[in-house]
Amino acid sequence: MINKIVAIQGNHPKKLNPISDTTIFLANEIQKKYKIFYYEPKNLSIINDDVIAKGYFLKFNYLNKKKYKIIRYKSLNLAKCKFLLIRQDPPFNLEYISTTYILDKIKHNVKIINNPTSIRNISEKLYSVFFHKFMPKTIFTKDINEIKKFYKKNKKIIIKPIHSYGGNDIHLIKSSFNKKIILNSIKKHGHIMCQKFLPKIKYGDKRVFLINGKICGSISRVPKKGSYLSNMSKGAKPILTKLTKKEKKISNILAKTLIKENIYFAGIDFIDQKLNGDINVTSPTGLKTYYDLSKINLAYIFWKGLKA
Repeated sequence: MINKIVAIQGNHPKKLNPISDTTIFLANEIQKKYKIFYYEPKNLSIINDDVIAKGYFLKFNYLNKKKYKIIRYKSLNLAKCKFLLIRQDPPFNLEYISTTYILDKIKHNVKIINNPTSIRNISEKLYSVFFHKFMPKTIFTKDINEIKKFYKKNKKIIIKPIHSYGGNDIHLIKSSFNKKIILNSIKKHGHIMCQKFLPKIKYGDKRVFLINGKICGSISRVPKKGSYLSNMSKGAKPILTKLTKKEKKISNILAKTLIKENIYFAGIDFIDQKLNGDINVTSPTGLKTYYDLSKINLAYIFWKGLKA
């Protein structure tokens, strides 16, 4: 029997920020109809051919200082759930990949967002190579000589880890070729993404929300003065924005492509009308911020599309 349960695989709820967190926002919308079962990836197992998670039923409450209340602890057979949200933060490492293989076992019985096979196949930044004509000049490599040639040609470049998130370990290489920073990044992350720096980032990037193959909204995130990082976790300020015709065209192409890949919910980013290569399918964010700015509830749209 399928119960009216939504399972959420994520970071411990005490680490979530209710002011901006998309996981809480989605859970708050659906807990009117469904029970919420929450667990961390480390507590996911296959036992006697069943996919079992140790976690707890809880309720989120924006008015409560603690923001959530644990109702009861439980080892739950996840095949009993109607929906499952994969919401833990990257890095997209072997542990993350292992959870997708485990969840593959129940994906035909439980609606999992996003599909675990698709998450595994779509390495967020590397997947952008299929859309390179919409991007600034970009290379993916761990070859220091190739990076040096790229730097000489483009003068200012951004280097990013392929599998990190939140603006972590992103560096601007500008006045001189900082070999030490680049080698440290390669040592820590392996292959890295190197991209021509776009100075218009000072006016903000654009995060576009794609749900069920459609453009559902967008915000701009303006870096704090002197910064080139548009992540809100790094102090960027969110504002409402509209997409240009060019951005809409590119967004529609990606929306249609991703839904064919069984990616129901994604976030893509633009700088100066160029796709910056971040195609967020693991744990897209920004829905609560968009609601606060526009009063448009994309959590409702999210669940409506799933016929929850």
